[in-house]
Amino acid sequence: MFEEIKDGLAKHLTVPKVCTHAQLTGEYVLIHGRESFLLFFSFLPRMKNIATIIPRHTVIPRHAQHELKLISLLLTQFLFLNATYGDKNLDRSTSGDARSREGFVEPFQGGSSSSSSRAEYRRSGEEVRGSNPRQSEPHLDTSTFALSGDSAHNQAMVHWSGHNSSVILILTKLYDFNLGAVTESSLWRSTDYGSTYSKLNDKVGSRTVLSYLYVCPTNKQKIMMLSDPEVESAVLISSDEGASFEKHPINFNILSLLFHPAQENWILAYSHDGKVASNQFFRFKKWAVMGLDRESDVVHIETRIAKGHAQYVKCRAQRCTEGNRQFLFPGYVDTNSLVVQDEYVFTQVTKSGRASYFVSYMRESFKKMKLPKYCLPKDMHIISTDEKQVFAAVQEWNQNNTYSLYISDSPGVYFILSLENLRTSRGPAGNLLVDFYKVEGINGMYLANKLVDNHIKTFITYNKGQTWALLPAPATDVAGNNLHCILPFCSLHLHLEMSENPYTSGPITSKKAVPGIIVATGNIGPELSSTNLGMFITSDAGNSWRQIFDEEHNIWFLDNGGALLAVLHATTPIRHLWISLDEGKKWDRHSFSLAPLYVDGVLMEPESDNHIITFFGHFSHRSEWQLIKIDYKGLFTRRCMDGDYQTWYLHNKGELCVMGEKQIYMKRRPGNRCMLTQDYSRIYSSEPCPCTAYDFECDYGWERQTNGKCSRAFWFHPNSVAKSCSIGQSFLNSTGYRKVLSNNCKDGGKNMYSPKREACRPRAPQGLRLTTSQGELSAALGSNVTFMVYLDDGDSLRTSIQLDFGDGIKITYSNLSRTDDGIRHIYRTTGIYQVTAVAENNQGSDSSILFLHITSPVERIYLSTPVVAVRGKEANLTIVVWPSHTRTLTFFWWFDNSSEPIITLEGSITHTFQKEGKNKVTVQVASGSTVMQDSKVINVKEFFRSLLLSFSPALDEHNPDIPEWREDIGRVVRTALSQVSGVPEEQLLVSLYSGLPTTAELFILPNEQTSSEHKKNNGDALQTISDIFVTALNQGLIQFELKNNIRIIVYMTQQTLAPLVDSNAIHSGSAMLMLLSVVIVGLAAFFIYKFKRFSRLTKRSPSSFLLF
Repeated sequence: MFEEIKDGLAKHLTVPKVCTHAQLTGEYVLIHGRESFLLFFSFLPRMKNIATIIPRHTVIPRHAQHELKLISLLLTQFLFLNATYGDKNLDRSTSGDARSREGFVEPFQGGSSSSSSRAEYRRSGEEVRGSNPRQSEPHLDTSTFALSGDSAHNQAMVHWSGHNSSVILILTKLYDFNLGAVTESSLWRSTDYGSTYSKLNDKVGSRTVLSYLYVCPTNKQKIMMLSDPEVESAVLISSDEGASFEKHPINFNILSLLFHPAQENWILAYSHDGKVASNQFFRFKKWAVMGLDRESDVVHIETRIAKGHAQYVKCRAQRCTEGNRQFLFPGYVDTNSLVVQDEYVFTQVTKSGRASYFVSYMRESFKKMKLPKYCLPKDMHIISTDEKQVFAAVQEWNQNNTYSLYISDSPGVYFILSLENLRTSRGPAGNLLVDFYKVEGINGMYLANKLVDNHIKTFITYNKGQTWALLPAPATDVAGNNLHCILPFCSLHLHLEMSENPYTSGPITSKKAVPGIIVATGNIGPELSSTNLGMFITSDAGNSWRQIFDEEHNIWFLDNGGALLAVLHATTPIRHLWISLDEGKKWDRHSFSLAPLYVDGVLMEPESDNHIITFFGHFSHRSEWQLIKIDYKGLFTRRCMDGDYQTWYLHNKGELCVMGEKQIYMKRRPGNRCMLTQDYSRIYSSEPCPCTAYDFECDYGWERQTNGKCSRAFWFHPNSVAKSCSIGQSFLNSTGYRKVLSNNCKDGGKNMYSPKREACRPRAPQGLRLTTSQGELSAALGSNVTFMVYLDDGDSLRTSIQLDFGDGIKITYSNLSRTDDGIRHIYRTTGIYQVTAVAENNQGSDSSILFLHITSPVERIYLSTPVVAVRGKEANLTIVVWPSHTRTLTFFWWFDNSSEPIITLEGSITHTFQKEGKNKVTVQVASGSTVMQDSKVINVKEFFRSLLLSFSPALDEHNPDIPEWREDIGRVVRTALSQVSGVPEEQLLVSLYSGLPTTAELFILPNEQTSSEHKKNNGDALQTISDIFVTALNQGLIQFELKNNIRIIVYMTQQTLAPLVDSNAIHSGSAMLMLLSVVIVGLAAFFIYKFKRFSRLTKRSPSSFLLF
């Protein structure tokens, strides 16, 4: 009868169409802490359900809208409530209504569902049938609540206060993707575990648009809401789980919040512009870690100084001004490289294309992380810092799509290879995803996917990566058919991606409260596949596996790990869930909804005494948000007693000693319908084992061979003695092995793998290395340069260190340990300094040298050249730099149209011009990444005459001494000379010198229009012109008006044979004294020259004068 009714309705109802994948909204919600229950739903028009996440951020797109008429939903509910039919796989509720009812239950044990329910569930085998399941099996109590009026809202955030609280908060929003803003919002609150909800818009302000919901990790009753900054910028705070709110306006836009781990009232806000008062870009990385940072209000910050460069800063939150900041890393770090995690602080510095990684353990000074010498990492990501040890994914120089797993010692300095070629991928935000999974509840147990001969295979380790093995496949499939999967050709492979949000289980799950049980999505065969997937479970920590479903499901642990909940991972609506009380051997199917629901997420409170689950979703693509509360307490009859538990032994293929101890665990007997308590002990007993080879890994510089032994790597030269080891002391010398961290085996004192104690021997210092803290060979003038001294071998306590800074200052330390924090020095002048370190003891000495460039920024330059030069004769060119530098600049000289420059380390050069006419000279001065340039045009002639000019004193009062002013005055003087004498301006050049008093030089050039046969008379013509100018200048005929009522008279100071060229561009008293001396000497030379050579005019003397 049911099929007939269904077929009849199908002719008149609109059926949902197939949906396509949703795109990411790009909006994230920050999740703080593993117990913070925030759920973020969103959808795009005509898109299907898809979830994605970046670390600690969750985005769940909601279904797109489809047309499903309201009558379709009503008739379907009526049908399920009232229709009777003979299918024993389905049953109906005998009590309740559309809001509250008991769920259906159907037990299965290796059984299969009918074909009509294949979209929800598929198993192979015989179905276990009962005459009336409702009489023999308990039921689930369910209730449904619709958020009426919010059907247009396409995003939601859900929070369960937790700690046995009955309060649930839901923020729904309408996000306009075209505007990129939230335009509507509603806040809902439930006080009865989700049975009913009340709308709180009036309490927060009817016109307030809320954008984010945050929960304090240390006090779940404290809620913080952010209003949308497009409407108003405000923070709403509630201290009573949303019963009331206080609104606080703010004057900046908040991008994210970071709560203090202990102080509930301390919050760091990161703004959109990411700037602080000092105009430095910053990013908060971590609050203080109690027990490591002295003050509880300390914050760890990465400040971006320049492109690609940042600094690691620690300060107190209330006093983070420039003067109160601590710069804990000596120098710059790469941007976005600071990681503060547990006891460790990591950072990265890239030099010359090669990255170096540094670590600080327990907030001590940074040390360089040591990877095998020829690992040559291209990239590194910290995977875990659990148990005071670092797991790192490293991409080596010859890897492209894979990474290798490296494991460190406790300080995080010395790393050894654990597993090569880990499978990796990139998340939606570009973050690296590594196929590496830590099994909860079992010490030292991990799973990883590795690339082997172009096949991805899943491996397992029980000793923290010391040895790895393939996973054994189940003996039979879900239908009981033999699989015949033989290692190593065939094995079980699992998908190890982390859950995409905290409200879906993801492809693999384990729980600390249920040690030994792992449920994962995977396949059986020669390699990992994304098709033909099924669900697999192990109850003995990976030694044996069973297949429980042949389709993908989301699986959660219920009742403190005593039960399993399975929900089909489907893109179609469903209404059934599956529960197992015997570790997946038998599953009971329950109906949680009258109508099929598009499930967007499941919310539950872990480690609590209530037994409430909340399903989030919607019945159709146009319906309101549906919240279905499920109480599964009815599955149990009582609380568990001592007789309800059994023990099991942890082992690795029969070996009972795992991580150095024999462990016996306790768990509930499968099938017992009793509730577990939170405080029952999972570990029944633990007994240490004698240490064996499997309890040790190869030490740094040693490699595991095929025979299982560790041998020294070819590149490793072991420093057999600690640097602090002195005569009369002893030390532990490595045998090539180191004990696996957190391994609890007992060493009887005769173990061949443990370090051996040896006496210290006198040694001469060897391998002395001197570097700067950042490895840079240049530093800014006046900066604090930190030198680091390293000694590979030698008695450091009895070895003195002398450091010669190269500037006349030396310093001596009695032993190397006093230099651990570096040696700081400030240079007061620029230059290249030879810095020398010498280590010496009574056994010998060693030394190391580096050359350090001390530079300062170039503020300005001036190219000093003769205005006129004689063809074929050398001319001196000088570039003057402010401030002055010594051997730290590079000069590039270009002459005319030359394509290749002349490069010098000095600021002067001589050059012979062979072409008559105007010749352009360009010089560039390079100082680090700064390049400055100046150019001049030089007139090259066969010969010329020149006169030195002076001016009325009034001109000095208006002389700003800048090149533009000198050029303008020179042009005015040239025009006045031309007007008085009738000589064309093209034959005249007037060049003013810098400084006071104002002086200039007049250059009289040959007439270019003169024919070649008359050029021999040019000398006489130039002499005649010169005489005319002398007469006019002496009579004061050359004048010009500087300003109203201010006239300047030009005088002749001296007549010279060659130009006087000033090379200094600023006022200089010494330059003027030299100028006067040149004038006196010039006058004498001129008269002698006129007396001896009066009858003919010679060419210009090759000598020239440069004034400094």
